[in-house]
Amino acid sequence: MANDTAVRRLDLGYLVRPASETGGPGPRVEPVLAYLVRHERGLILFDTGIGAADPETEAHYRPRRRALPDALAAAGAALADVSLVVNCHLHFDHCGGNPLLAGAPILVQDVELATARGGDYTFDELLHFPGATYEELAGETEIWPGVHIIPTPGHTDGHQSLAVRRSDGTVILAGQAHDFASEFGSDHLARRAALDGMARPLPPYRPWLDRLTDFDPRRVLFAHDCAVWEPSDG
Repeated sequence: MANDTAVRRLDLGYLVRPASETGGPGPRVEPVLAYLVRHERGLILFDTGIGAADPETEAHYRPRRRALPDALAAAGAALADVSLVVNCHLHFDHCGGNPLLAGAPILVQDVELATARGGDYTFDELLHFPGATYEELAGETEIWPGVHIIPTPGHTDGHQSLAVRRSDGTVILAGQAHDFASEFGSDHLARRAALDGMARPLPPYRPWLDRLTDFDPRRVLFAHDCAVWEPSDG
């Protein structure tokens, strides 16, 4: 494992989630974030931003995009430097830059790719493009020393997160496993209460949280929330 593995957040724009999807009285503006992992073996790009969409989707989400090459340049990298792409899932606001990275392996859960190929899920040009190179995974995988892909289904059946071990603790790139850091924190506390033997009723928590906790995460980062979860003892 490379103790100097670094994780850099990339701002790739934002979208406006309508009130019909927020559960509240009004719309919500959400960031679209990707992450660049600098490992001794090369660069991993976790998510690639907002892709081109049809007029209906554009009107629904009103996305404002930041070009992936510009975001990478601000982080001292270029498209050609990216060794691996990991998409947490294949919705258009997470895989939008994939066509710019033709030839780079795209690591995705097999169930996610099958669902996307089934139609009515994402935009075809973001999925099938010249040079598209998918590596299908069936569960947890250590892709490089200290870098693990962990299935975290919920938002989609094939959603996955990335655990990056560093000398100062593990960073979890959770994608849209939770929409917000506060939701992750609530699940984390629900699990703690259950393990403490707290009497029911208790809120449920996502079962894969047990596996993420095995990594003793020091920071958890998200695709649509700039907030970062950290343990209370951190």
